[in-house]
Amino acid sequence: MLFSAGVLSLLSWFVLLFCNGKFWYGGPWLKENLQASPKETRWPDVVVIVPARDEAASVSASVASLLAQDYPGAFRVVLVDDESTDETAKLARTLPDPDKRLTVLHGAVRPAGWSGKLWAVQQGQEEAFEWLSDEGMVLLTDADIVHAPDHLTTLVRRARQDRLDLISEMVRLNVGGFWEKALVPAFVYFFAMLYPFRKIADPTSPVGGAAGGTVLLRRVMLEKIGGIASLRDALIDDCTLGARVKQAGGRLYLGCSEQAWSIRAYQRPEEIWHMIARNAYVQLHYSPWRLFGVLLAMMLVWVLPVSLLLFGRGRKRGLGALVYGLSCLSFVPTLRWFNLSLWRVLPLPLVACFYLMATLGSAADHYRGRGVQWRGRSYAEGTSQELHPHS
Repeated sequence: MLFSAGVLSLLSWFVLLFCNGKFWYGGPWLKENLQASPKETRWPDVVVIVPARDEAASVSASVASLLAQDYPGAFRVVLVDDESTDETAKLARTLPDPDKRLTVLHGAVRPAGWSGKLWAVQQGQEEAFEWLSDEGMVLLTDADIVHAPDHLTTLVRRARQDRLDLISEMVRLNVGGFWEKALVPAFVYFFAMLYPFRKIADPTSPVGGAAGGTVLLRRVMLEKIGGIASLRDALIDDCTLGARVKQAGGRLYLGCSEQAWSIRAYQRPEEIWHMIARNAYVQLHYSPWRLFGVLLAMMLVWVLPVSLLLFGRGRKRGLGALVYGLSCLSFVPTLRWFNLSLWRVLPLPLVACFYLMATLGSAADHYRGRGVQWRGRSYAEGTSQELHPHS
């Protein structure tokens, strides 16, 4: 029985590795030369929208990097202060801005039915649409991300060269501390497993998605899907946006960035746990059956091979070693993108169990009535109705 289960685990890994858009290869290793393109003669206007809530620790570095973009066309930066309790807006306003590109909006009180972040983005969209022509573009990013000076230029060039309606990048997450190095790279790995980048870029695939740290899209496409208002209650807003654009016939690209970095630090494992748990059960559509399926799948794919390797004999141990080896190899490209030592493939099953436990914790929070917790707010099931406001 255990040997048969091991064979099933092996077959599962073959499906993941070769029938799932090469998720392990199509992200970190797919580094086309975005700089290689004909010289642009006319650059579209761009408005960068930055929703920010209690980002005093990072907003100065983030917005300064946006104002320092060497983009050849006209661009503006709109920071929307989402009811911050710290000096986020004040710090942004004190930044050097000789070209008067920065607008800081004091966010209005969030109406019912909106998530806090999307309500902030909606206000930024209204400001952007007053300035942008139909040929303009909108860049959505976060207040804890720093951008290389040529990032905006590279994104726009790639979007125009490949006629993309939405181009999104997974920014390089912070891996400076012990727990970040141990747990954060797997976040990108599992994200790519759920949303294979090649499938997202494939017009014939129904898979749509995006990574919220960097999303550049055409104004006309944003209007076509009904604007940010069409996503108002989405709790996984980036992937929902990507899916809507693809459903509307838009062309997408998602990759891993070499020009944008998150400066948010996760110093304790519970902080990473919360990053996972806040949306994990939402991703499963609050379904206990899907949760049960995920539990079985994780046991089959991650726990069983290591168990056979450690405690099996003969063919069972050999089979466990083979499956474990395949899983480790699939993680190598992600570690290389993070510039981390390859020995970190070894504890990957333990890291997978951490993510599984965080998913179970997400479900437990839901059934305890806590909802989705983020930035001092708690949202109810399937809606952005705030349960326990703290601001």
